Amino acid sequence: MDLKKENFDQEVLHSEQPVIVDFWAEWCVPCKALSPTVEEIGTEFAGKAKVFKVNVDDETELQMKYGIMSIPTLKFFKNGQIVGEIVGAYPKATIVAELNKHL
Repeated sequence: MDLKKENFDQEVLHSEQPVIVDFWAEWCVPCKALSPTVEEIGTEFAGKAKVFKVNVDDETELQMKYGIMSIPTLKFFKNGQIVGEIVGAYPKATIVAELNKHL
């Protein structure tokens, strides 16, 4: 699900479940390569964690607020706080291992 600044706080910061936010852009080849993996994780962890996407070209305010300098960047949130980050297109096992730390 795509996030906008209008629903970011509600969906991410007030979530009772851990959240992964995928910061990406349409023109970013590694982002497009990572996207199916992120969607897979979202399906597999449904009910345990939430997965959202933020297009940095459309949501520059969120990009700046969260210090996104390179994409793809995955930020892991728990109880409204950033608890982890992965910068780059890493394999599914790496992302799942980071997520499992916060479940």
